[in-house]
Amino acid sequence: MTDTQLLRYARHLLLNEWGVEAQERVLGSHALVIGAGGLGSPALLYLASAGVGHITVVDPDTVELSNLQRQIAHADARVGWSKVGSAQSAIHALNPDLRVTALHTRADAQNLPQWVAHAQVVLDCSDNFRTRQAVNAACVAAGKPLVWAAGVGWDAQASVYDPAAAQCPCYACLFPPEAPVQDTHCATQGVFAPLVGIAGTLQAAEALKLLAGLRSGLAGRLWLFDGQNCQTDQVGVQASANCPVCAPHRASTAHP
Repeated sequence: MTDTQLLRYARHLLLNEWGVEAQERVLGSHALVIGAGGLGSPALLYLASAGVGHITVVDPDTVELSNLQRQIAHADARVGWSKVGSAQSAIHALNPDLRVTALHTRADAQNLPQWVAHAQVVLDCSDNFRTRQAVNAACVAAGKPLVWAAGVGWDAQASVYDPAAAQCPCYACLFPPEAPVQDTHCATQGVFAPLVGIAGTLQAAEALKLLAGLRSGLAGRLWLFDGQNCQTDQVGVQASANCPVCAPHRASTAHP
């Protein structure tokens, strides 16, 4: 680490559980972030401020004025830009030494495997069930940890699906792909602006711990937050023996 880096990341280096070795892991790491909206904005900014060396961000949308109420990586002057381009600008303004790969496209089952293969952790900051299922399937197939969150209205959820953690479920264990799901969007239901900031920041926190070689506190747990009443809960969850996504993978990798 350079003298400038030692100064920039000094408050992390002072943590007993962190230190130089953990920070160097973070500096040499690669995080894939799917979505640069309400969840992705704070997640990206905290990954950048903490020094994640390479960040790939994927989003097909452009910045709209209605996004600015909660999507803090964007700015009024960048309305009309691609969200990934706007996020890249915000990241480089915060930490110019980082490498940012901005992909202005939709994440799907065809392109996700190649992106996931090159990352050490994946943050699902998307806003629809189909994308979440595709991201989860790619992470399970590649054996990569997935940090997921969702938030709309006053309520948020988050979890970490880590294949290195015994009996840790995947997203499909909790939300089966074949289950009928009605996506709820903030365009019709609204969203309390700090809600997605809280959830996205939590995603960054769990991703950073994984990249630094520390244990995630949300692996095998579902975090629930009621923003209106400021109530938080956690529910323990286990892998489903009948999960169509991770159960076959666990069976194929089990020791005889």
